[in-house]
Amino acid sequence: MVPLSVLDLCPIVEGGDAAQAFHNARDLARHCERLGFRRYWLAEHHNMPGIASAATAVVIAHIAAGTSTIRVGSGGIMLPNHAPLVVAEQFGTLEALFPGRIDLGLGRAPGTDQITAHALRRTLASDPEQFPQDVLELMAYFQPGEADPRVRAVPGGGLNVPIWILGSSLYGAQLAAMLGLPYAFASHFAPAHMMQAIDVYRRRFEPSAALDRPYVMLGYNVFAADSDDEARYLASSMQQAFVNLRTGHPTRLKPPVANYESRLGAFENSILEQTMSCSAIGSPVTVRRALDAFIARTGADELMITSQIFDHAARLRCYEITAELARAVAVG
Repeated sequence: MVPLSVLDLCPIVEGGDAAQAFHNARDLARHCERLGFRRYWLAEHHNMPGIASAATAVVIAHIAAGTSTIRVGSGGIMLPNHAPLVVAEQFGTLEALFPGRIDLGLGRAPGTDQITAHALRRTLASDPEQFPQDVLELMAYFQPGEADPRVRAVPGGGLNVPIWILGSSLYGAQLAAMLGLPYAFASHFAPAHMMQAIDVYRRRFEPSAALDRPYVMLGYNVFAADSDDEARYLASSMQQAFVNLRTGHPTRLKPPVANYESRLGAFENSILEQTMSCSAIGSPVTVRRALDAFIARTGADELMITSQIFDHAARLRCYEITAELARAVAVG
């Protein structure tokens, strides 16, 4: 089994609030640290009633302060929403507070709708097509001697904050390869171009000071429980979230529903077929088979496990089962 990490959207469940989401996130991070997971990443989304991690750098500080060894980072910061200098200062501050434990994953999408993007930036002059230039500017702020000595990231300059390129298309794969950076693909919700993006990244990779060979981390949904039926039941909360989002009605994470897929029409089932094809749902035996097949098919260097489960105790158990499978593979 390859190294395992965690992607958390800090889900706000129906009947809950953001404070509870942050408490649960820190508890899950501590749990996963004890289980041996490598990283705990949080994602930037805005105007989403079921996601509490909009102020991503702040939540990273909350998680890092409550843990001691697990790496904590962004999966990712949506760079078009921010001036590169601000991101460098934020993550320079995080690295100064929690040295050797901070990752910075960068994406080129706004992570929201156009109206909210305007509210975030007050102008749409920020162009996603400038993403490569923004990444280079951000990287320069972390160098010991910045390209422009008149503008410095304090803290930031001279600190080692590993930068990852995130993507769900070929664009990010090409950029990560060109810059010689590690690449994380969002196969947990946009798997259509996964294999092609992996191939492009690996074939075009240029070694750099950051990385001497390609390194691919893939998002993967896991809903593990003591039985297949229980796991399918737990997964229905995430399935509802995907269907509601893709049909324009995002909500807080809803309680699970028995036999959810049987209640859906062809269109809704096609949404789930597209978005959740990179998923393992079932008992430990079922999840083990799915994980083995996915790793064999992709050659992933690392998996980032996401598990949007309504019940917090069931979510903790899901990650516990996943870690036990990884340990069993290592021992075997």
